[in-house]
Amino acid sequence: MFTGLIEEVGEVNSILKSTKSAQISIYANDILNDVKIGDSIAVNGVCVTVTDFYSNKFSADIMPETLRRSNLGSLKRGSKVNLERAVCAGERFGGHIVSGHIDETGKVKSIEKEDTAAWITIEASSNILKYVVLKGSITLDGVSLTVADAGSDYFKVSIIPHTKEETTLLSKNVGNEINIECDIIAKYLEKLFKFDDKDNDKSKANESGISESMLRKAGFI
Repeated sequence: MFTGLIEEVGEVNSILKSTKSAQISIYANDILNDVKIGDSIAVNGVCVTVTDFYSNKFSADIMPETLRRSNLGSLKRGSKVNLERAVCAGERFGGHIVSGHIDETGKVKSIEKEDTAAWITIEASSNILKYVVLKGSITLDGVSLTVADAGSDYFKVSIIPHTKEETTLLSKNVGNEINIECDIIAKYLEKLFKFDDKDNDKSKANESGISESMLRKAGFI
């Protein structure tokens, strides 16, 4: 599990592609201080497993499903990537719950400056937008952000100077792909409601204590 607070910007050393999968090697510094084989590291928001490491780089395998759903396949030698280690118990949780499992990619529609901040508009499919709510959380290339505006085929986030300096977000160009992970809580809620609708068994909802009115009172919907 991750928080969406980027620890370091790394650089792709190599990416070796086979027919459907790939192996990636990434230069890094700070995140390698306590790395072990088998550790999880989020690369542009994608959870990968460390298969090898040295003092200044680590390697990981990229599975076919990951290549289909993320922008990792478009990386090349020298590409900058956002890096975050899995969260440790007891640390401050400054972002939101990030699994490292990308839902889809979106496209950068526009980037606009506003004083010290910047607005990024992301074009996304209905599969993504159904989970996007105003002031809710969204993860873009591994960065935890707050949705500031949403429409029928887009949503917007505002980037503060710190995020600009510590991530790759504002190095994007209009038309570039970006990895999107929606808030997992919304997906769990959707599953619960579908389960109740499919079975049409109100007693199960009553036994669990979960109802639409309860969720509204708790502020989930």
